[in-house]
Amino acid sequence: MQANQILKSVVKTAMVTTTLMSSVAFAETWSNTEVQLQAFGELERAGTGGTADTTIITFQHAGGWEYGDNFLFVDHSRYSVNNNANFPVEDSSEFYGEWYSNFSLGAITGNNISFGPVKDIGIVAGFNFAPEVDSMWILPGVRFSLDLPGFAFAQIDVTSYIHQGGGSESSPVFTVVDEDSSFMVDFSWAYPFKIGSTSWSIEGHLEYIDGRQQTNNFGTTELESWVLFQPQIRLDLGEALGNKAGRLFVGMEYQYWKNRLGEKGTDDNTAQFLAVWRF
Repeated sequence: MQANQILKSVVKTAMVTTTLMSSVAFAETWSNTEVQLQAFGELERAGTGGTADTTIITFQHAGGWEYGDNFLFVDHSRYSVNNNANFPVEDSSEFYGEWYSNFSLGAITGNNISFGPVKDIGIVAGFNFAPEVDSMWILPGVRFSLDLPGFAFAQIDVTSYIHQGGGSESSPVFTVVDEDSSFMVDFSWAYPFKIGSTSWSIEGHLEYIDGRQQTNNFGTTELESWVLFQPQIRLDLGEALGNKAGRLFVGMEYQYWKNRLGEKGTDDNTAQFLAVWRF
């Protein structure tokens, strides 16, 4: 991807998320906002039978308020021509986003509800959206915030995975009439550490979403359960170069996705270069 295409992707992604962030940022007591670039890797394209060179721009925001915290991200993925000659796909791009608001029961009640490694329990309200296929999912559930030695944070979300309908007239193969409800279990974490005078972090998430039936204009199919594992390793490059710490990072993101989007046999197993600007 050329530099001007990357810049356009960043601008588009920022515009999509600005409205979402404005409704929560005013009430936050702390926040962490960053733009991530992932490049130089091939990912599977569901429904095409092949892989494509993929560049992803992610706008991500996390913030806390008196009674909980918020997390959202929007991905802008750009795919090059498909590498499987039997399923040629022109250059294309798409958006995908997720939002989670957590309401801490400990903060709301004023009571200490910790036990074992669990330091707090929260009620989670999640929302996933994929505008290219005009679909969205609601994820109500419970969060277990963990107190693990050395971790900046660690948490387990257990939620429902409820499809809210939709479809895409431009891509009728993906026109979804109905999709059964399912559930998700997600473990997310960040673990900072030092190597000599340099600062590093390993962070990411591991999710499991159970299988379900999906009905579209071609009939009813079984969607497989999937496992998505996305760890990142980051070096604080700004600090290493003698500049302000916690602003510029480089590293790698690895993605393993078994049965991507519930499509049996469509798997990702890819490492991509990672650059992060935090502000």
